[in-house]
Amino acid sequence: MQTQISHQILSTESGREAESILRNCVHCGFCTATCPTYQILSDELDSPRGRIYQIKQLLEGAQASSSVQQHLDRCLLCRSCETTCPSGVEYGRLLEIGRSHLVDHYHRPLGERLKRWLLRKLIPNKTYFAALLRVGQALKPLLPLKLGHNIPSRNKMPAAAWPTGDHPRKMLILDGCVQPSLAPSINLATAQVLDRVGISLIRTPSAGCCGAVEHHLDDAAAAKNTARRNIDHWWPHLQAGAEALIVTASGCAQMIKDYGHLLADDPEYAEAAQQLAAHTLDIAEVIDREELEPLKRSVNKQTRIAFHSSCTLQHGQGLAGCVEGILDRLGYQLTLVQDPHLCCGSAGTYSLLQPGLADELGRRKSQSLTADRPDIIATANIGCLTHLQKHSTLPVIHWIELLNSDNFTP
Repeated sequence: MQTQISHQILSTESGREAESILRNCVHCGFCTATCPTYQILSDELDSPRGRIYQIKQLLEGAQASSSVQQHLDRCLLCRSCETTCPSGVEYGRLLEIGRSHLVDHYHRPLGERLKRWLLRKLIPNKTYFAALLRVGQALKPLLPLKLGHNIPSRNKMPAAAWPTGDHPRKMLILDGCVQPSLAPSINLATAQVLDRVGISLIRTPSAGCCGAVEHHLDDAAAAKNTARRNIDHWWPHLQAGAEALIVTASGCAQMIKDYGHLLADDPEYAEAAQQLAAHTLDIAEVIDREELEPLKRSVNKQTRIAFHSSCTLQHGQGLAGCVEGILDRLGYQLTLVQDPHLCCGSAGTYSLLQPGLADELGRRKSQSLTADRPDIIATANIGCLTHLQKHSTLPVIHWIELLNSDNFTP
């Protein structure tokens, strides 16, 4: 694709990066076939190809507008188009550059700015989030059905205790911001499963949010500060011999694996960020490398599992088929899922900012997951888990809980 980006923008690193990405695009349109928003809206401007053209025009000097902002906001950043693209266009990075340009050249209406500010302040703070969630759950029976439907049901903290075994092999684990309140059983199940394969987990609750919420809501400075804080908490453990940082939410894993890029221009943190990113593993990567025999006693071979591979697992981290392979090796029955590459509509804060599109995608994904009559739906990301619970009558769990006989009964 030919470009005429202004010299001022080309003098910046992001501008040169954008030009390189744009020149790789051959306008083939393969991306439109796998874009969730294009499938629903049938609007070229709401496809990756259309958004690429709009970003190109912005960088070439076109006026930023509410219309362009709307089309870029509607992107889920699922990156399914990247998996499909034969030219290797880094669409996700280009969208980040385009959105950053809009932040500098277009001011959202006050109501939108306030909503996004509240999300940035409340979601990453697990104390605030937990308190608001408890209030919402207490008031849920009194709320209108449509509003109450969006509030997750209360999840009790499992009675099982965190393993106390002190194994020679040690790894860190991300506590996260919303997962401890929404699904406290996930990290506990992870600790118990890894204990059975000889790995002890080190908890670092003060590390907090991974920074994805701030990053995706256009607060780059806050995301970088969050990354620096987390590095300060995690880096000493890695230097002391911890093998890796394990993340059970695939969206957070994708974010932390990008710390090297996020802090590339920070002379104090760039190297540590690169090293941390290299030592960050999705829990699927860890289990896939281990001997599975100690875990087979948990398997109920009669249980039929529909696995939803989150976008951040299969497209963002490139781990398509990893969890399915683990479950198959353990003896689980996996049901057929139509269009497994498509997003469920959660996408971080997307379901709060674009509820209409998110709910339609959630309904479609639920239909494809349940068509082959599974007993349970499993996924790899807390956002997907919570969103799918709204649209399915079947239990929705994190797949690691299937491997934990001490805390989960199919």
